[in-house]
Amino acid sequence: MFPIRDHNPSERTPFVTYILVAINVVVFLGQLGLDDRALGEAFWTWGVVPERITSGNGLETLITSQFLHSGFWHIAGNMLFLWIFGDNLEDELGHFGFLVFYLASGVGAAMVQILPDPSSGIPMVGASGAIAGVMGGYLLLFPKARVDVLFIFIVFFRIFPMPAWIMLGLWFALQLFNGATMPGDGVAYLAHVGGFIVGFVWVLPKWLREGGPEFWRRTHGHPPHPDAQYRFSSSSVPAVRRRR
Repeated sequence: MFPIRDHNPSERTPFVTYILVAINVVVFLGQLGLDDRALGEAFWTWGVVPERITSGNGLETLITSQFLHSGFWHIAGNMLFLWIFGDNLEDELGHFGFLVFYLASGVGAAMVQILPDPSSGIPMVGASGAIAGVMGGYLLLFPKARVDVLFIFIVFFRIFPMPAWIMLGLWFALQLFNGATMPGDGVAYLAHVGGFIVGFVWVLPKWLREGGPEFWRRTHGHPPHPDAQYRFSSSSVPAVRRRR
């Protein structure tokens, strides 16, 4: 299940979102030139190592780790979610406000991941926690924004539109479930959960200033502007009929 786009256009150019995507991609391309030993050293130096953080060292890695990724699918998934949901949060929080929000969500996510095992020596890398924060804020402000989700089941695939609260709620529930049942599979599920909660709480004062539940009633949970409309164009390749 992959979100491919929302129908919630931003009203100004999301420069910070674009820059964050670009930095992550450039850093990942730089990683491709490293052998396994050098890459491991980079993760150790710039990734979050809980035992180092709890001893008061390497605090800068709470930021630098957010721009490292362990593989193609890791960065591809993160950048897809950032591309879809980041522009609308930047619209609401402003360019600088969104940058602070994004980095703070990543820091909060890392700290939550550290709590259960503060003596761990395993580096943690990725933008997932920060992007989970974006998703948490998006859920609070636009619970009924339409999101197109691609479902793939073996050879069957289809795009279904659904409200953001269903798609993001399922994602959050999956992180909780996986964190409880698969804690040792190498994915920082608690960071995802922590980032989501940090993002939700961070945006809560803005939501309250907008009227809280009254804001939802006023907008019916939808973005306060018309939805973007998309069309699927048919193929220009001519069909070849079978002979009988």
